[in-house]
Amino acid sequence: MHPKALLDACSELVKRTLTFEHPADAVVSRFFRENRNLGTRERATLAEAAYAVLRQKLVFESLARSGSGARERRLAILGLWHSQQLLAGSAQAKAEAQSFVRAALMPQEQKWLDACNAVRPEDLAEQQRHNLPEWLLQPLKAQLGEEFQAFAQAMEQGAPLDLRVNTLVAKRAEVQKELAQAGIQAEAVPYSPWGLRVQGKPVLTRLDAFTRGAIEVQDEGSQLLALLLDAKRGEMVVDFCAGAGGKTLAIGAAMRNTGRLYAFDVSGHRLDNLKPRLARSGLSNVHPAAIAHERDERVKRLAGKIDRVLVDAPCSGLGTLRRNPDLKWRQSPQAVQELTQKQAAILASAARLVKPGGRLVYATCSILPEENEAIAQAFSETHGEFAPLDAGELLEQLKVEQGTGLCSGGETGSRYLRLWPQRHQSDGFFAAAWTKKA
Repeated sequence: MHPKALLDACSELVKRTLTFEHPADAVVSRFFRENRNLGTRERATLAEAAYAVLRQKLVFESLARSGSGARERRLAILGLWHSQQLLAGSAQAKAEAQSFVRAALMPQEQKWLDACNAVRPEDLAEQQRHNLPEWLLQPLKAQLGEEFQAFAQAMEQGAPLDLRVNTLVAKRAEVQKELAQAGIQAEAVPYSPWGLRVQGKPVLTRLDAFTRGAIEVQDEGSQLLALLLDAKRGEMVVDFCAGAGGKTLAIGAAMRNTGRLYAFDVSGHRLDNLKPRLARSGLSNVHPAAIAHERDERVKRLAGKIDRVLVDAPCSGLGTLRRNPDLKWRQSPQAVQELTQKQAAILASAARLVKPGGRLVYATCSILPEENEAIAQAFSETHGEFAPLDAGELLEQLKVEQGTGLCSGGETGSRYLRLWPQRHQSDGFFAAAWTKKA
Protein backbone atom coordinates (compact mmCIF):
# COMPACT_ATOMS: atom_id res chain seq x y z
CA MET A 1 0.00 0.00 0.00
CA HIS A 2 1.22 3.50 -0.82
CA PRO A 3 2.38 5.42 2.29
CA LYS A 4 -0.26 8.13 1.80
CA ALA A 5 -3.06 5.55 1.61
CA LEU A 6 -1.72 3.84 4.73
CA LEU A 7 -1.66 7.15 6.60
CA ASP A 8 -5.25 7.83 5.56
CA ALA A 9 -6.28 4.41 6.85
CA CYS A 10 -4.36 4.98 10.07
CA SER A 11 -6.08 8.35 10.58
CA GLU A 12 -9.49 6.72 10.30
CA LEU A 13 -8.54 3.91 12.69
CA VAL A 14 -7.16 6.38 15.25
CA LYS A 15 -10.34 8.45 14.99
CA ARG A 16 -12.46 5.39 15.76
CA THR A 17 -10.37 4.16 18.69
CA LEU A 18 -10.38 7.59 20.36
CA THR A 19 -14.15 7.64 20.68
CA PHE A 20 -13.70 5.02 23.45
CA GLU A 21 -17.18 3.70 22.76
CA HIS A 22 -15.84 0.15 22.47
CA PRO A 23 -12.63 -1.66 23.52
CA ALA A 24 -9.73 -0.86 21.21
CA ASP A 25 -9.17 -4.49 20.17
CA ALA A 26 -12.81 -4.73 19.05
CA VAL A 27 -12.52 -1.48 17.09
CA VAL A 28 -9.34 -2.65 15.37
CA SER A 29 -10.85 -6.04 14.51
CA ARG A 30 -13.95 -4.45 13.02
CA PHE A 31 -11.84 -2.00 10.99
CA PHE A 32 -9.87 -4.88 9.49
CA ARG A 33 -13.08 -6.77 8.65
CA GLU A 34 -14.29 -3.70 6.80
CA ASN A 35 -10.97 -3.35 4.96
CA ARG A 36 -10.13 -6.85 3.81
CA ASN A 37 -7.75 -5.51 1.17
CA LEU A 38 -5.19 -4.83 3.89
CA GLY A 39 -2.30 -7.30 4.01
CA THR A 40 -0.81 -8.89 7.11
CA ARG A 41 2.04 -6.39 7.33
CA GLU A 42 -0.27 -3.42 6.80
CA ARG A 43 -2.61 -4.63 9.53
CA ALA A 44 0.27 -5.03 11.96
CA THR A 45 1.54 -1.53 11.13
CA LEU A 46 -1.89 0.07 11.60
CA ALA A 47 -2.61 -1.78 14.85
CA GLU A 48 0.76 -0.85 16.36
CA ALA A 49 0.30 2.80 15.37
CA ALA A 50 -3.19 2.99 16.90
CA TYR A 51 -1.97 1.40 20.12
CA ALA A 52 1.00 3.77 20.21
CA VAL A 53 -1.46 6.68 20.16
CA LEU A 54 -3.41 5.15 23.05
CA ARG A 55 -0.24 4.56 25.08
CA GLN A 56 1.22 8.02 24.42
CA LYS A 57 -2.08 9.89 24.19
CA LEU A 58 -1.28 12.85 26.46
CA VAL A 59 2.12 13.66 24.98
CA PHE A 60 0.94 13.08 21.40
CA GLU A 61 -2.05 15.39 21.92
CA SER A 62 0.26 18.04 23.33
CA LEU A 63 2.53 17.79 20.28
CA ALA A 64 -0.41 17.68 17.89
CA ARG A 65 -1.62 21.10 19.02
CA SER A 66 1.36 22.72 17.31
CA GLY A 67 0.47 21.23 13.92
CA SER A 68 -2.27 21.89 11.41
CA GLY A 69 -4.89 19.75 9.73
CA ALA A 70 -7.16 17.12 11.20
CA ARG A 71 -6.31 16.08 14.78
CA GLU A 72 -6.54 12.36 14.02
CA ARG A 73 -4.11 12.73 11.10
CA ARG A 74 -1.51 14.44 13.29
CA LEU A 75 -1.94 11.75 15.95
CA ALA A 76 -1.70 9.04 13.27
CA ILE A 77 1.58 10.51 12.02
CA LEU A 78 3.04 10.41 15.52
CA GLY A 79 1.68 6.91 16.08
CA LEU A 80 3.16 5.59 12.84
CA TRP A 81 6.51 7.26 13.47
CA HIS A 82 6.77 6.08 17.05
CA SER A 83 5.63 2.50 16.40
CA GLN A 84 7.88 2.08 13.36
CA GLN A 85 10.91 3.16 15.42
CA LEU A 86 10.13 0.50 17.99
CA LEU A 87 9.49 -2.26 15.45
CA ALA A 88 12.62 -1.57 13.40
CA GLY A 89 15.48 -3.80 14.48
CA SER A 90 18.59 -2.58 12.68
CA ALA A 91 19.71 0.96 11.88
CA GLN A 92 18.96 0.30 8.23
CA ALA A 93 15.43 -0.90 9.05
CA LYS A 94 14.88 2.20 11.17
CA ALA A 95 16.03 4.46 8.32
CA GLU A 96 13.71 2.66 5.89
CA ALA A 97 10.80 3.04 8.31
CA GLN A 98 11.50 6.76 8.66
CA SER A 99 11.61 7.18 4.89
CA PHE A 100 8.32 5.29 4.53
CA VAL A 101 6.50 7.56 6.97
CA ARG A 102 7.99 10.73 5.52
CA ALA A 103 6.83 9.69 2.05
CA ALA A 104 3.25 10.09 3.24
CA LEU A 105 3.73 13.65 4.54
CA MET A 106 3.34 17.07 3.04
CA PRO A 107 6.36 19.44 3.41
CA GLN A 108 4.82 21.35 6.33
CA GLU A 109 4.02 18.07 8.08
CA GLN A 110 7.64 16.96 7.75
CA LYS A 111 8.81 20.19 9.39
CA TRP A 112 6.24 19.74 12.16
CA LEU A 113 7.37 16.13 12.73
CA ASP A 114 11.01 17.27 12.99
CA ALA A 115 9.96 19.84 15.59
CA CYS A 116 8.09 17.15 17.55
CA ASN A 117 11.14 14.88 17.51
CA ALA A 118 13.25 17.72 18.91
CA VAL A 119 11.11 17.92 22.07
CA ARG A 120 12.94 16.34 25.00
CA PRO A 121 11.13 14.31 27.68
CA GLU A 122 12.24 16.76 30.35
CA ASP A 123 10.49 19.56 28.45
CA LEU A 124 7.13 17.85 28.94
CA ALA A 125 4.75 18.27 31.84
CA GLU A 126 4.86 15.45 34.41
CA GLN A 127 1.45 14.07 33.45
CA GLN A 128 2.48 13.93 29.78
CA ARG A 129 5.67 12.05 30.62
CA HIS A 130 3.65 9.36 32.39
CA ASN A 131 0.63 9.31 30.06
CA LEU A 132 -1.79 8.47 32.86
CA PRO A 133 -5.07 10.17 33.77
CA GLU A 134 -4.92 12.36 36.87
CA TRP A 135 -7.17 10.08 38.90
CA LEU A 136 -4.63 7.26 38.48
CA LEU A 137 -1.43 9.29 38.65
CA GLN A 138 -1.44 10.31 42.31
CA PRO A 139 -2.72 7.02 43.83
CA LEU A 140 -0.10 5.03 41.91
CA LYS A 141 2.69 7.39 42.92
CA ALA A 142 1.63 7.00 46.55
CA GLN A 143 1.56 3.22 46.18
CA LEU A 144 4.83 2.76 44.27
CA GLY A 145 7.01 5.64 45.51
CA GLU A 146 10.37 5.74 43.73
CA GLU A 147 9.33 2.81 41.56
CA PHE A 148 6.55 4.78 39.89
CA GLN A 149 8.68 6.01 37.00
CA ALA A 150 9.76 2.46 36.11
CA PHE A 151 6.13 1.35 36.28
CA ALA A 152 4.95 4.16 34.00
CA GLN A 153 7.64 3.35 31.44
CA ALA A 154 6.81 -0.36 31.55
CA MET A 155 3.13 0.35 30.93
CA GLU A 156 3.99 2.32 27.79
CA GLN A 157 5.67 -0.71 26.24
CA GLY A 158 3.95 -3.52 24.39
CA ALA A 159 3.63 -6.80 26.30
CA PRO A 160 5.70 -9.84 25.29
CA LEU A 161 4.02 -12.89 23.80
CA ASP A 162 3.78 -15.64 26.44
CA LEU A 163 2.67 -19.19 25.74
CA ARG A 164 1.48 -21.91 28.08
CA VAL A 165 2.54 -25.42 27.14
CA ASN A 166 -0.27 -27.95 27.52
CA THR A 167 1.47 -30.61 29.58
CA LEU A 168 -1.17 -33.16 28.58
CA VAL A 169 0.18 -32.99 25.04
CA ALA A 170 3.87 -32.09 25.26
CA LYS A 171 6.75 -31.04 27.50
CA ARG A 172 8.02 -27.48 27.54
CA ALA A 173 11.50 -28.34 26.29
CA GLU A 174 10.04 -30.31 23.39
CA VAL A 175 7.80 -27.43 22.34
CA GLN A 176 10.71 -25.01 22.63
CA LYS A 177 12.70 -27.12 20.17
CA GLU A 178 9.70 -27.43 17.86
CA LEU A 179 9.29 -23.67 17.79
CA ALA A 180 13.00 -23.21 17.07
CA GLN A 181 12.69 -25.53 14.08
CA ALA A 182 9.91 -23.27 12.82
CA GLY A 183 12.23 -20.26 13.16
CA ILE A 184 10.59 -18.96 16.36
CA GLN A 185 12.82 -18.12 19.30
CA ALA A 186 11.30 -18.91 22.69
CA GLU A 187 12.72 -18.95 26.20
CA ALA A 188 11.37 -20.40 29.42
CA VAL A 189 9.63 -17.71 31.48
CA PRO A 190 11.17 -16.93 34.89
CA TYR A 191 8.44 -18.35 37.15
CA SER A 192 5.75 -20.51 35.56
CA PRO A 193 6.80 -24.13 34.90
CA TRP A 194 4.48 -24.15 31.87
CA GLY A 195 5.49 -20.91 30.16
CA LEU A 196 7.52 -19.86 27.13
CA ARG A 197 8.22 -16.27 26.05
CA VAL A 198 8.37 -15.79 22.30
CA GLN A 199 10.47 -13.24 20.45
CA GLY A 200 8.45 -10.99 18.13
CA LYS A 201 4.87 -11.67 17.10
CA PRO A 202 4.88 -14.74 14.87
CA VAL A 203 1.70 -16.21 13.42
CA LEU A 204 1.05 -19.19 15.69
CA THR A 205 -2.21 -20.51 14.28
CA ARG A 206 -0.44 -22.20 11.37
CA LEU A 207 1.86 -24.21 13.63
CA ASP A 208 1.23 -27.87 14.34
CA ALA A 209 1.93 -27.15 18.02
CA PHE A 210 -1.08 -24.82 17.99
CA THR A 211 -3.51 -26.96 16.02
CA ARG A 212 -2.85 -30.05 18.15
CA GLY A 213 -3.33 -28.05 21.36
CA ALA A 214 0.24 -28.10 22.63
CA ILE A 215 0.34 -24.32 23.17
CA GLU A 216 -2.03 -21.56 24.23
CA VAL A 217 -1.34 -17.83 24.36
CA GLN A 218 -1.41 -16.86 28.05
CA ASP A 219 0.50 -14.28 30.08
CA GLU A 220 2.83 -15.77 32.69
CA GLY A 221 0.93 -14.03 35.48
CA SER A 222 -2.31 -15.66 34.42
CA GLN A 223 -0.56 -19.04 34.46
CA LEU A 224 0.57 -18.41 38.05
CA LEU A 225 -3.03 -17.80 39.13
CA ALA A 226 -4.01 -21.24 37.85
CA LEU A 227 -0.93 -22.74 39.50
CA LEU A 228 -1.79 -21.14 42.84
CA LEU A 229 -5.16 -22.94 42.88
CA ASP A 230 -3.15 -26.21 42.88
CA ALA A 231 -6.03 -28.36 41.63
CA LYS A 232 -5.43 -32.08 42.10
CA ARG A 233 -6.38 -35.20 40.18
CA GLY A 234 -9.98 -36.30 40.68
CA GLU A 235 -11.14 -33.14 42.49
CA MET A 236 -14.27 -31.05 41.98
CA VAL A 237 -13.14 -27.59 40.84
CA VAL A 238 -14.90 -24.39 39.76
CA ASP A 239 -13.49 -21.55 37.67
CA PHE A 240 -16.15 -19.07 38.74
CA CYS A 241 -15.54 -16.26 36.21
CA ALA A 242 -14.08 -18.36 33.41
CA GLY A 243 -14.45 -15.94 30.49
CA ALA A 244 -12.78 -17.39 27.40
CA GLY A 245 -11.24 -20.11 29.56
CA GLY A 246 -7.49 -19.51 29.54
CA LYS A 247 -7.12 -20.41 33.20
CA THR A 248 -9.76 -23.13 32.89
CA LEU A 249 -7.59 -24.95 30.36
CA ALA A 250 -4.50 -24.58 32.55
CA ILE A 251 -6.39 -25.94 35.57
CA GLY A 252 -7.78 -28.87 33.57
CA ALA A 253 -4.30 -29.85 32.43
CA ALA A 254 -3.02 -29.60 36.02
CA MET A 255 -5.81 -32.03 37.00
CA ARG A 256 -4.48 -34.40 34.31
CA ASN A 257 -7.91 -34.45 32.67
CA THR A 258 -9.51 -36.14 35.70
CA GLY A 259 -12.20 -35.05 38.15
CA ARG A 260 -14.77 -32.43 37.19
CA LEU A 261 -14.00 -28.81 36.30
CA TYR A 262 -16.88 -26.34 35.96
CA ALA A 263 -16.31 -23.19 33.89
CA PHE A 264 -18.94 -20.67 35.02
CA ASP A 265 -19.52 -17.26 33.47
CA VAL A 266 -22.44 -14.87 33.07
CA SER A 267 -21.51 -14.37 29.40
CA GLY A 268 -22.45 -17.22 27.09
CA HIS A 269 -20.60 -15.41 24.30
CA ARG A 270 -17.31 -15.55 26.22
CA LEU A 271 -17.84 -19.22 26.96
CA ASP A 272 -18.45 -19.82 23.24
CA ASN A 273 -14.87 -18.63 22.67
CA LEU A 274 -13.74 -21.44 24.97
CA LYS A 275 -15.20 -24.19 22.77
CA PRO A 276 -12.56 -24.30 19.98
CA ARG A 277 -9.77 -23.97 22.52
CA LEU A 278 -11.27 -26.76 24.58
CA ALA A 279 -11.50 -28.99 21.50
CA ARG A 280 -7.81 -28.46 20.75
CA SER A 281 -6.74 -29.03 24.35
CA GLY A 282 -7.76 -32.69 24.57
CA LEU A 283 -9.56 -32.05 27.87
CA SER A 284 -12.76 -33.93 28.60
CA ASN A 285 -13.18 -32.94 32.27
CA VAL A 286 -14.30 -29.35 31.58
CA HIS A 287 -18.00 -28.45 31.81
CA PRO A 288 -18.79 -24.90 30.64
CA ALA A 289 -22.01 -23.41 32.02
CA ALA A 290 -23.52 -19.95 31.57
CA ILE A 291 -25.05 -18.63 34.79
CA ALA A 292 -27.47 -15.75 35.23
CA HIS A 293 -25.65 -14.23 38.22
CA GLU A 294 -23.46 -15.22 41.17
CA ARG A 295 -26.48 -16.60 43.04
CA ASP A 296 -27.65 -18.79 40.16
CA GLU A 297 -29.43 -22.07 41.00
CA ARG A 298 -26.52 -24.04 39.52
CA VAL A 299 -24.25 -22.44 42.09
CA LYS A 300 -26.61 -23.24 44.96
CA ARG A 301 -26.73 -26.93 44.01
CA LEU A 302 -22.94 -27.20 44.35
CA ALA A 303 -22.70 -25.40 47.70
CA GLY A 304 -20.21 -27.04 50.06
CA LYS A 305 -19.17 -29.67 47.49
CA ILE A 306 -16.18 -28.10 45.69
CA ASP A 307 -12.51 -28.74 46.47
CA ARG A 308 -11.08 -25.68 44.72
CA VAL A 309 -12.69 -22.43 43.57
CA LEU A 310 -10.98 -19.74 41.52
CA VAL A 311 -12.65 -16.32 41.41
CA ASP A 312 -10.91 -14.31 38.71
CA ALA A 313 -13.26 -11.41 39.31
CA PRO A 314 -14.37 -8.77 36.80
CA CYS A 315 -12.11 -5.79 37.40
CA SER A 316 -10.79 -2.55 35.94
CA GLY A 317 -8.11 -4.49 34.01
CA LEU A 318 -5.56 -1.76 34.75
CA GLY A 319 -2.82 -4.36 35.16
CA THR A 320 -3.08 -5.06 31.42
CA LEU A 321 -2.35 -1.56 30.11
CA ARG A 322 0.54 -2.89 28.03
CA ARG A 323 -2.03 -4.88 26.02
CA ASN A 324 -5.10 -2.69 26.54
CA PRO A 325 -3.88 0.92 26.82
CA ASP A 326 -7.37 2.25 26.11
CA LEU A 327 -8.50 1.08 29.56
CA LYS A 328 -6.76 3.94 31.34
CA TRP A 329 -8.91 6.36 29.32
CA ARG A 330 -12.12 4.30 29.46
CA GLN A 331 -12.13 3.57 33.20
CA SER A 332 -13.05 6.03 35.97
CA PRO A 333 -13.11 6.16 39.78
CA GLN A 334 -16.89 5.70 39.66
CA ALA A 335 -16.56 2.56 37.53
CA VAL A 336 -13.95 1.14 39.91
CA GLN A 337 -16.22 1.77 42.91
CA GLU A 338 -19.04 -0.12 41.19
CA LEU A 339 -16.65 -2.97 40.41
CA THR A 340 -15.53 -3.32 44.03
CA GLN A 341 -19.14 -3.85 45.12
CA LYS A 342 -19.55 -6.53 42.46
CA GLN A 343 -16.23 -8.17 43.38
CA ALA A 344 -17.19 -8.48 47.05
CA ALA A 345 -20.56 -9.98 46.15
CA ILE A 346 -19.09 -12.48 43.70
CA LEU A 347 -16.40 -13.60 46.14
CA ALA A 348 -18.95 -14.12 48.94
CA SER A 349 -21.20 -16.17 46.65
CA ALA A 350 -18.35 -18.28 45.25
CA ALA A 351 -17.12 -18.99 48.78
CA ARG A 352 -20.33 -20.93 49.47
CA LEU A 353 -19.18 -23.57 47.00
CA VAL A 354 -16.06 -24.50 48.97
CA LYS A 355 -16.21 -27.60 51.13
CA PRO A 356 -14.37 -27.91 54.47
CA GLY A 357 -10.64 -28.25 53.78
CA GLY A 358 -11.08 -26.76 50.30
CA ARG A 359 -9.22 -23.82 48.77
CA LEU A 360 -10.58 -20.47 47.58
CA VAL A 361 -8.51 -18.10 45.40
CA TYR A 362 -9.55 -14.53 44.59
CA ALA A 363 -7.72 -12.84 41.73
CA THR A 364 -7.80 -9.75 39.52
CA CYS A 365 -5.71 -8.22 36.75
CA SER A 366 -5.91 -4.86 38.53
CA ILE A 367 -3.18 -2.86 40.25
CA LEU A 368 -5.50 -0.91 42.55
CA PRO A 369 -5.56 -1.82 46.28
CA GLU A 370 -9.31 -1.19 46.51
CA GLU A 371 -9.91 -4.05 44.06
CA ASN A 372 -7.30 -6.29 45.67
CA GLU A 373 -6.08 -6.11 49.26
CA ALA A 374 -9.18 -4.24 50.42
CA ILE A 375 -11.50 -6.93 49.03
CA ALA A 376 -9.39 -9.75 50.50
CA GLN A 377 -9.11 -8.13 53.93
CA ALA A 378 -12.85 -7.40 54.10
CA PHE A 379 -13.64 -11.01 53.16
CA SER A 380 -11.32 -12.36 55.86
CA GLU A 381 -12.94 -10.12 58.47
CA THR A 382 -16.48 -11.21 57.60
CA HIS A 383 -15.86 -14.90 56.86
CA GLY A 384 -14.19 -16.39 59.90
CA GLU A 385 -14.71 -19.90 58.55
CA PHE A 386 -11.96 -19.19 56.01
CA ALA A 387 -8.32 -19.11 57.12
CA PRO A 388 -5.98 -16.94 54.97
CA LEU A 389 -3.11 -18.76 53.28
CA ASP A 390 0.33 -17.32 52.56
CA ALA A 391 0.65 -17.13 48.76
CA GLY A 392 4.44 -16.99 48.94
CA GLU A 393 4.60 -20.24 50.93
CA LEU A 394 2.18 -21.90 48.50
CA LEU A 395 4.32 -20.92 45.52
CA GLU A 396 7.48 -22.15 47.24
CA GLN A 397 5.75 -25.50 47.91
CA LEU A 398 4.88 -25.61 44.21
CA LYS A 399 8.59 -25.10 43.48
CA VAL A 400 8.11 -21.74 41.82
CA GLU A 401 11.57 -20.14 41.87
CA GLN A 402 11.68 -16.97 44.00
CA GLY A 403 7.99 -17.49 44.75
CA THR A 404 8.02 -15.30 47.85
CA GLY A 405 9.53 -12.49 45.78
CA LEU A 406 6.29 -12.37 43.80
CA CYS A 407 4.26 -11.61 46.89
CA SER A 408 3.57 -8.85 49.40
CA GLY A 409 1.45 -8.04 52.46
CA GLY A 410 0.88 -9.73 55.80
CA GLU A 411 3.36 -10.32 58.62
CA THR A 412 5.65 -12.40 56.42
CA GLY A 413 5.39 -10.00 53.49
CA SER A 414 4.16 -12.75 51.19
CA ARG A 415 0.45 -13.18 51.94
CA TYR A 416 -0.73 -11.96 48.53
CA LEU A 417 0.53 -12.67 45.04
CA ARG A 418 1.34 -9.22 43.60
CA LEU A 419 2.76 -9.04 40.08
CA TRP A 420 4.04 -5.85 38.44
CA PRO A 421 5.28 -5.39 34.85
CA GLN A 422 8.37 -3.41 35.89
CA ARG A 423 9.40 -6.10 38.40
CA HIS A 424 8.23 -9.37 36.90
CA GLN A 425 7.74 -8.66 33.17
CA SER A 426 4.15 -9.87 33.44
CA ASP A 427 0.82 -8.09 33.48
CA GLY A 428 -0.25 -6.65 36.81
CA PHE A 429 -1.99 -9.38 38.82
CA PHE A 430 -3.21 -9.93 42.37
CA ALA A 431 -4.30 -13.10 44.16
CA ALA A 432 -5.30 -14.05 47.69
CA ALA A 433 -5.97 -17.58 48.94
CA TRP A 434 -7.89 -19.13 51.82
CA THR A 435 -8.73 -22.60 53.07
CA LYS A 436 -12.11 -23.38 54.57
CA LYS A 437 -11.78 -24.61 58.12
CA ALA A 438 -12.88 -28.21 58.74
